Amino acid sequence: MMDRDRFPIDPWKLVESAFSMEDSGVTETLFAVGNGYLGLRGNHPEGRHSHEDGTFLNGFHETFPIRHAEQAYGFAEVGQTIINAPDAKVMRVFVDDEPLALDVHDVREYRRELDMREGVLRRHVLWQTPSGKLVRIDFERMVSFEEKHLAIMSVEVTVLNSDAPVTISCQIVNRQDGEDVYGGTPKAHKGAAFDPRKAERIADRVLQPEEFWQDGVRSALSYRASDSGMTLAVVADHIVETENDFDPRRLIEPDIAKNVFRVQAKAGVPIKVTKLVSYHTSRGVPARELVDRCRRTLDRARIEGVERQFARQRAWLDDFWARSDVRIAGHDDLQQATRWCLFQLAQAAARADGQGVPAKGVTGSGYSGHYFWDTEIYVLPFLAYTTPLWARNAMRMRYNMLPAARRRAHQLNEAGVLFPWRTINGEEASAYYAAGTAQYHINADVSFALAKYVRATDDVDFLYREGVDIAVETARLWTTLGFWRSVDGVIDGEGDEFHIHGVTGPDEYTTVVNDNLFTNVMARFNLRFAARTVRDMEQDAPEAYRLMVDRLGLDPSEADGWERAVEALSIPYSEALGIHPQDAVFLEKEVWDLENTPAEQRPLLLHFHPLVIYRYQVLKQADVVLALFLQGNHFSAEEKLADFEYYDPLTTGDSTLSAVVQSILAAEVGYQDLARDYFEESLFVDLADLHHNASDGVHVASAGGVWTALVSGFGGMRDHFGDLSFDPRLPVDWPELTFVLHWHGTRLDVSVTRDALTVRATGEEAVEFTVRGTAHRVAGGETVTVPLEGQGPVIPGRPSLRQVSQSRRDDGTLLSASVPTLTTTIPVLGSEADLDDQPAPVDA
Repeated sequence: MMDRDRFPIDPWKLVESAFSMEDSGVTETLFAVGNGYLGLRGNHPEGRHSHEDGTFLNGFHETFPIRHAEQAYGFAEVGQTIINAPDAKVMRVFVDDEPLALDVHDVREYRRELDMREGVLRRHVLWQTPSGKLVRIDFERMVSFEEKHLAIMSVEVTVLNSDAPVTISCQIVNRQDGEDVYGGTPKAHKGAAFDPRKAERIADRVLQPEEFWQDGVRSALSYRASDSGMTLAVVADHIVETENDFDPRRLIEPDIAKNVFRVQAKAGVPIKVTKLVSYHTSRGVPARELVDRCRRTLDRARIEGVERQFARQRAWLDDFWARSDVRIAGHDDLQQATRWCLFQLAQAAARADGQGVPAKGVTGSGYSGHYFWDTEIYVLPFLAYTTPLWARNAMRMRYNMLPAARRRAHQLNEAGVLFPWRTINGEEASAYYAAGTAQYHINADVSFALAKYVRATDDVDFLYREGVDIAVETARLWTTLGFWRSVDGVIDGEGDEFHIHGVTGPDEYTTVVNDNLFTNVMARFNLRFAARTVRDMEQDAPEAYRLMVDRLGLDPSEADGWERAVEALSIPYSEALGIHPQDAVFLEKEVWDLENTPAEQRPLLLHFHPLVIYRYQVLKQADVVLALFLQGNHFSAEEKLADFEYYDPLTTGDSTLSAVVQSILAAEVGYQDLARDYFEESLFVDLADLHHNASDGVHVASAGGVWTALVSGFGGMRDHFGDLSFDPRLPVDWPELTFVLHWHGTRLDVSVTRDALTVRATGEEAVEFTVRGTAHRVAGGETVTVPLEGQGPVIPGRPSLRQVSQSRRDDGTLLSASVPTLTTTIPVLGSEADLDDQPAPVDA
């Protein structure tokens, strides 16, 4: 899927061997470095010809009024978008007063690499100037995992065959308001077509200058965001190492700071400039105080030394890989891509420290830097099982959002809380309620993530102090959003049903429906988990229970009501088709014939009005199939197979959240080759730019899903009911898959081969688990090997619409498939006419 001449395989590095401007936006994303708080896109240090010069700080945002064409009560009113922070990456090199320009100059050697063991971006260039001088330029960039607010970059210049004047111009540029240094417009903003996934642009000035100054080789800029009031400071320090004579110069203005070093370079004598940069942000602390914080960060780094910072980075990553690596034997190409995805998770979450994990991490402006439910479902499992502290921090972000979520629920006439579909500051920022606010399932997703974290870690202390507030308040919403329906008008539990109407599931191509299966299944989990939690607290931690009852005003009868709703919750099922409908009326729609949809009309959301899409059975992403995975213990193997075979041909994969889930279910039900295909699609979604929008930033949720596809899909791990189990599905050409889990504080090294599953435990507590229903126990320091007979069922090929082409709905009508056109829609599959008289249906 990648150009392997340009991007050769290396299991520990992403390497680029040739420069190109054609895909600069993609490579800026692929070679970005960050730590979850601070992110620097992989822009070249020359500071020109970028797709998007990006420096992003998690949570640092501007607000703006959302202007609806027609306003209605409860619509989101204030938008939020991440701010492109002042850019400190610029370190321009001039030889004979000629600037290095990779796009036009004679570059004899070029290599750029992201080293995932050392956490460093490096670039090597050998440049021959027009006058024949050979110049070696080596560049490094690192964002520290240990020092949250610190980035270090350096450039080393050596004129190999001649003396020459060399100038190195180090800059900090406020690109948010000043754009390109030379007044140009970034490619990302030139003629950009409509795409709801891109960030908003604000016409007025965003960053208002506050304090700015220079002191020797140290420069400082600081700002206050015009509307949100957030503050930012950036301070850069410089270290020059050379035996050549040099003359430092400087310039400071509100939107630019320059530290320029003019060097009389001797042949073969190197010049190295190291730039230490610190960023600090706040929701309201004066900018001057943030400048002081930056100075302290830099002072500490200089005292400890630059080499010490790189050594700490390597040690930090050694620990990360020891607890997080997933190894695929015999496939270095897949290994490289897997490690790149896992590295992106570290870069997105490690130092988020109570902020959320943005959909693009801190690698780009896509989705405006917002947090979605993606974190809880796709990213948090990796965090919980490898670095529980990061998962706890992510859950605390939701806990801190509870006040805003209570206000939002009250605004929508509901009890409890309603978490925002997309947000930075806790307020709903989606202007399109049908595909945004209506996704009430986010409440259950957050509660599900909380339960998964507690199950993996046994962190009951967090659950009883803060987590229970999330569980109770999310459960309360379902009791008012849903309603009871009785055949005799009396709600007594006999034949009564509990329904949830007017919601949108994960599939954004089907909105505002009744009894969405995913929503109902997850709400059922949410209600059951809340009831169990408060009952356990009452028995096991009476004082914590008392404090919780006082804090939340909990009525002891509420848990009874939740349990009654659980037992009566409506779960749609079609007896005629033998599947679970995605919602109450989904099967009444016509089927969208995806295989006969022209490629130029994909993704659908960019080529069809939502009302056209909503009329069809077509999915942007897995919906029922996601429920089958997350709540698989409530569905039989036969139901999973039937549902997967029905919905897989209807799923466009227009969302990067889809392939990972389809891979997991395909592996479980037997479509093992298809599972491998879906896995590789998710694995290379950014590396090969499969969705043509990697330039907007890394698809962090898809990267998290890659870990889940490996561990839960091919490794067959599940934790239903808090019990650890395995049922592997190792691809036929993989000799071995190994991964690490942390279960209740005990490290488990798991290895899967064709004929055995091996678990080695490190820790004090023994761990009980099952393999294909058989119980096992491994104590600390012990290894248990379980023989395997095969890798589960095997079904060749992939599901097709042909399999249901003559199926009838519950009302007796036949399913048919078509593609929306400007002319009359002609059915492709099935009709009330004699099928024998029709042309053979097109495979779909």
